[in-house]
Amino acid sequence: MLGTYFYHEILRKTVISFGTLFNDIHVRHNDNNGKSISDMKVALAYGPMQKFLARLEQQADLNRSTALTLPRMSFEMTNIAYDATRKASITQTFKASDGSNLRKVFMPVPYNIGFELNILVKLNDDGLQIIEQILPFFQPSFNLTVDLVSVIGEKRDISVVLDNISFQDDYEGDFATRRALIYTLSFTAKTYLFGPVADTPEGLIKKVQLDYHTNMDRENTRRELRYVATPKAVKDYDADNTAKLTFNITKTEVRFSVTDSSNFNVGDRIVIDSEVMKIESKPDATTLAVKRGFSSTIKAEHLENSFINKLTTADDNLIEVGDDFGFSETSSIFTDSLQFNPATRTDS
Repeated sequence: MLGTYFYHEILRKTVISFGTLFNDIHVRHNDNNGKSISDMKVALAYGPMQKFLARLEQQADLNRSTALTLPRMSFEMTNIAYDATRKASITQTFKASDGSNLRKVFMPVPYNIGFELNILVKLNDDGLQIIEQILPFFQPSFNLTVDLVSVIGEKRDISVVLDNISFQDDYEGDFATRRALIYTLSFTAKTYLFGPVADTPEGLIKKVQLDYHTNMDRENTRRELRYVATPKAVKDYDADNTAKLTFNITKTEVRFSVTDSSNFNVGDRIVIDSEVMKIESKPDATTLAVKRGFSSTIKAEHLENSFINKLTTADDNLIEVGDDFGFSETSSIFTDSLQFNPATRTDS
């Protein structure tokens, strides 16, 4: 049950990404002629608003370099709630690659994370400058791209929605009490939480088999037509370098000279550079006649001494995650009334 350790740092990454949105806000002051006399980057820190208000009350001189200065912003995570409107099947899985291996991952669970951004200023104009640099980007949401599960490269756009804006003038007391204007912006980040990422022994799908049945009797029906598809490599993996071209060839030539054609058979697939061809005949010991642009590859010119590699089942078995490949398709008709057993992988 529960207890399998995993930690993708999704909540931490979401908090950091949210804070990054507001880490480059500036406040400027101008003189009577409209000339800028100061440009202050607004400090941003994680923490509750009450902490900064307490600091203001305990430190009256806010102009000293060692003191807490305004304007300042703080943000904090306020709540986490499940979002049923974005729910997917809890048992559905998908495969992902970590670069070399396939991993099995359950569909993520949608959660909403609540945030509060507090803006503390001495002057109302400072607050309005900050607010005006934020609001136009939320209509009412702004998308952040977050690397949620780095091991499989799972990046998703997280929608950050501006829910509410409130304002308060936190000034009570005599003339010696410092005034603090506070703008509070409430946000909801619509993120996803992933469970453990497991290694899958299944690997790449190497064969697809589909049996067709024409009888609607589910108890006694037997297959009558079978369709099988297997992947075919469209590039060389074992570097066999079976032969070389002896002359340059154009995109349209279907006969060309090679150093030795004895290791090729009619029907073999070969690859020169990135173009796959199929051998249709062998006119002599140093000539091949081929079908160009096989397996949906692009016809191209090839230079003398380019290697000719034969594509075999060894290459098919070495297809890697993320590689392009073609298909070999076969259809068979049966009259034996047998049934395929997935457990034993035999007909019985």
